[in-house]
Parts: sequence; structure tokens; C-alpha cells
Amino acid sequence: MSVYSHGFARIAAAVPPVALADPLENAARTVELINRAHHEGAALVAFPELGLCGYSIDDLVQQDALLDDVMDALMTVVDATRRVSSVVLVGAPLRIDDGLYNCAVVIHDGEVLGVAPKSYLPNYREFYEQRYFAAARDAVVDSITLGEYEVPFGPDLVFEAVDVPGLRFHVEVCEDGWVPIPPSTWATLAGATLLVNLSGSPVTVGKEEYRRALATSHSARNVAAHLYVASGFGESTTDLAWDGDALIAENGTLLARSETFSMDPQLVVADIDLDRIRQERSRLISMRDQVGDFSDQARAIRRIPFEIDAEYSVDDLKRTVLRFPFVPTGAADRDQRCREVLDIQVQGLVARLRATGISKIVIGVSGGLDSTLALLVAVQAFDLLGLPRTDIHAYTMPGFATGDATLARSHVLMDSLGVTGNELDIRPSCTQMLADLGHPFADGEPVYDVTFENVQAGERTSHLFRLANYLGGIVLGTGDLSELALGWCTYGVGDQMSHYNVNGSVPKTLVRHLIRWKIATSGYADATIEALREIVDDVISPELVPADAAGNVQSTEDTVGPYELHDFFLYHLTRFGYRPSKIAYLARQAWGDKTRGPWSDMMTDDQRNEYTGEIIDKWLEVFLKRFMSNQFKRTAMPNGPKIGSGGSLSPRGDWRSPSDAPATAWLRELHGDR
Repeated sequence: MSVYSHGFARIAAAVPPVALADPLENAARTVELINRAHHEGAALVAFPELGLCGYSIDDLVQQDALLDDVMDALMTVVDATRRVSSVVLVGAPLRIDDGLYNCAVVIHDGEVLGVAPKSYLPNYREFYEQRYFAAARDAVVDSITLGEYEVPFGPDLVFEAVDVPGLRFHVEVCEDGWVPIPPSTWATLAGATLLVNLSGSPVTVGKEEYRRALATSHSARNVAAHLYVASGFGESTTDLAWDGDALIAENGTLLARSETFSMDPQLVVADIDLDRIRQERSRLISMRDQVGDFSDQARAIRRIPFEIDAEYSVDDLKRTVLRFPFVPTGAADRDQRCREVLDIQVQGLVARLRATGISKIVIGVSGGLDSTLALLVAVQAFDLLGLPRTDIHAYTMPGFATGDATLARSHVLMDSLGVTGNELDIRPSCTQMLADLGHPFADGEPVYDVTFENVQAGERTSHLFRLANYLGGIVLGTGDLSELALGWCTYGVGDQMSHYNVNGSVPKTLVRHLIRWKIATSGYADATIEALREIVDDVISPELVPADAAGNVQSTEDTVGPYELHDFFLYHLTRFGYRPSKIAYLARQAWGDKTRGPWSDMMTDDQRNEYTGEIIDKWLEVFLKRFMSNQFKRTAMPNGPKIGSGGSLSPRGDWRSPSDAPATAWLRELHGDR
């Protein structure tokens, strides 16, 4: 299925080698890249500032002979766009009345849709544009005759593709994007979702990084996509150098960038997510407030409708879809993220202890991922407060299915970390509870139903709360975000409840990575490190049901599905509100082929999974059903710090949802019944 049917639009930045002061040759090179963009399925392709003549021609730009050739070259490009689906943006100097303007010309299917003149002309250091050009504000007309076309003229134009929902673009020229209030700001408030900048921009030391910061921050501040393209090889090197920098960014994220200093023609292509932009803007009430504050400027923007009129069949998504949206892949980004997450968890716990005046913690330690992370956070918090680790009272509480290995790991962790470790066998109290209920297990029958499991989970939590009362401490929760999303927790007197939960907005995939990072960076004792390694490599299990005859232990992921998929679903559903069909499409892009895209260097080859479309659909349906039906557990979740922008289900924070809503609409959309 085409990327366009899932709310994406393909755009391209073109950097041809410049034929200095030779417009007809530049036109030929431009047409070659236009055809490449068309075959790539791009809805839009943009070229550099003054690309039809070259930016660095200085006084030659005022020569009639050259300007005549520019007009001929422009008409050549216009004619070449007939039956080409892509909208084409080229840079050219144009005479309007008695002024010469540095313009971006917007062309589609043999027609000029509009012309945007440059508003701000640099006249400092190496720039002398006021010597040649008039500024947009100097024009006394808002339409011009260009060849046989009467076209809109001005910096106030937004072009809207009526057959690609959400694709509305504004174009400005170089310096216009570098001033404190770019013209594209007003276009954004008027609904533009793609901001294009045609630039000359010679390169100097440090400028590449500055351009990156400018492009990504401009896209983030305006909640938009941003395309920037600068002049490349062939410009005059009399006093300057040119790198042909081209960037495509979306809401603060760099999607694609050219190879700088290349002497070959380049086409930089990326798919922008129009659904994401729409969803983000609908949530940002402050942005809507600014639309009201500057309504005069927004209403003054003129919209130019057009139809791309193409049935694109491109299905190779031109953007990276992260398998682990909560976990950065690159080592440097991952280290920073892990450090920040742990700092937030520790700070939250420190603040809660200080606010309550309590200096003791009671925590259940199972030898699994979640309780291990919570214990590490508690240790770090006590060290920060200068409190003795012995005031962390950790309890491992074996039940009917607790394995010897996990029980041993629990003791190793407690002992090696220097906390007060205890073992409390819950089987006697669970047996009494099951007998009180008249459960068959109390009579020796091997009945391992939900009640059998929840009695154990409830007994553990009940003991922890009573121990906290007795010791004068608080119960530290261990359950993670993924379990809350799936409802994989025992409500009330169970692992859903605690006095404070440092893991409440940490997804399972991030929990595992945080422990891996702690192994690599913490400097723990050898015994602690070895226990942590065993924990991250073990099967995720609640250990509430005894192993079967073949010795297979209870596996959470066999029951509810892979956490790595569920975390992917959770992020895109709650962070962006995507349709299930789009989430499934993105999951196929991320997980359909394990050889595609980057992996964390902390994961071995046998930990790198891939999933078929059928498997993805199966577990997405499970996720939707469980997510909607278990809202009542999240409505009563305990306090805990919010970790990331895409990860909180607190009813007091990010996620407010009725406990009675069904999954009907989401399942209908997933199954294509709408």
C-alpha cells in the first residue's frame, strides 16, 4: 500500500551542479532531477536559491542577456513539468516592473502556481544582495504576468494539495528563514505544514551544524516539516566555498541530509508524516492561541489550491521507523537518555521521601526486570540522601512457582547491594486464602487459574503494605508502563498498587536497556553485575504457575505477546493517536525485516527479532482489546514521575480516558470494516 494512503507525503531536495551564468544548462540539469523526483514518487521537489543562473554571479545578475536566458530557462522547466506529478520549486531572478527580485517559482504540470519574492536581503560580510535586488515589501502588485501566466506574487502564499490531505506548503528564500520572525511563521499560523527554504548559503566552519540546528528547531517550533536546500558545486570560488547542504526535518527530527561537498547531482528524499503534524498541532492549545493573537497576519495569507492528481504506488517508506521508540539506538543518545531517566526516577523518589519525612522503603524483589530496576533506583536515591542502604527493606517472597534461579538472584542482589534482605514465604498464607475461597488447589487439585495467580500477587502486596506500616516506611512500586497498558497487573491489593512507583512510566523495553546500561556504567560489585546479566537475559515471567511437564516456565510474552511490539503500539497510539492500520503499517516497516535499520549495540544477533504482518496484526488486536478494557487499573494508579513525552498513562497527567469505553472503533478500523 502506498505511503500516501497512510498520511505520508514524499518530498525531495535537489542539488544539481551549478553551471555558473548559464541558465539553459542549469535548466537541463534541473529537468533531469525533476524526472528523478517524479519517478521516486515525490509530491514536491525544491532546488537552491537562484539555481537557474547561480547565486554567486554578482553584478552579472543585472545583465539583460542573462535575464533573458533565465526566462527562457524557466519556461523550459515549466514545459518539462507537464505530466510530472511533482510540484517543482526553482530559484530565479525576475524583473517585476522596475525592480529585480530574488524569487522562488512554484510550478506544477506545466503551470506556474505562484512566485514568492525574498523578503530580507542580507547586506553584510560576503553578502551584497541589496546592491541587486528589491525586497518583497517593495512590490506594489500581488500578481504578475510570467510568460503567458497571470500568477500570484508575494511572500504570503500557501500552496495546498487538495488531493493529499494536510499537504500545505510555504516557500521562502534563504535569509527569510534566518531572521527572528521568518515569513513562514505567519504561514504556519495559517495552516502551512511544510516550510521550504531555497538557499544559496556558502559554507564556513561550523555552518553545517548551525544549519542543522536552524532546520530542526524551525520545524519543532512550528510543528511542521522543513525542507532546506543550498547551492553546491559549480558556484564561484572567488572568495567563497559551497557545500550543497540539503536537509529535511520534521518537528525537531532530522529525516534526511545530503552528502556535502559532492560534485555529483543529488536528490535527498524523505517521507514526512502529515498525520503526526496534524495530531501534534491539535493538542498544542498554545499554538491555537497564537493563531488568535496574530489572526490578522494569518488571515492575510493567500491559499493557492492545486491537485497533484497522481496515484502513487510507492510503498518503500523513506524514513527510519525506530523499533524501540522509547530507546535511542545510537550509543551517545542512549547513554544520555538512560542517565536522564534514572535521574528523573531518583529525583522523584528523593522528593517523595523528603515530602513525607519517611526514610525507609519496603520493596518486593522477585529477581525479575522491574523490581531490579526499582531496587537500583532506591539504592541510588538513598546514596544521594546520605541514608544507610540498610533502611531499604527488600523482601523476596517465593510462591508456588518461584524458580530456584530467580530466588537465588534476589538474594545475591539484596546482599551485594547492601540493603536489608529478607525472605518471606507466602505459600502458607496463600494456601489458607485458597482454602477460605474453596479453591480446588487447596484440596490438591492442579488448578492454576486467574484466582490462583492473583491470590499470590495479592498476598505479596498485602504483606508489603503491612510491613511498611510496621517498619515506618513506604511501599516502593515496581510495575512498569507496559504492564499498565496491557492490564498485566493485579488490581487493588496487588502489584498495581504501592505508595510510590518509580517505574510507572517506564516501558518494559526501556527497563531492560536501563539495566544493561547500569551493567556497563555503574561499577557495581562482580556479584551484582553477574546477577543483573542473568536478569536481562532471562524469560519474562510472573512465576505464578508451576512449570509444565516439560519444564517450561510460565512466559508473559507467550500469553500477551512480545513487549517490544506492545511498546511500539503503545507509543504510536498514545503519543500520536494514529489509526490502528497506520500503526500496523509502521510496525511492518520497523519489524518486518531485521536487516533493515539500526539496532542497539547492546543487543546480540539472537535478540534481534522480526515479525510477519500476520503476527503484528494478531498482537495489535490483543493490545487494543487489553488497553481499552484495563483503563480502570490506570485510573487508580499510584503516584510516580513522568519519564518521557511518549510515556505516561497517569489519569492526573497525560492520559485521561473513561474506564467504560470499548475498543470497537479501533478494531473496526484495524480490520478494514470502516
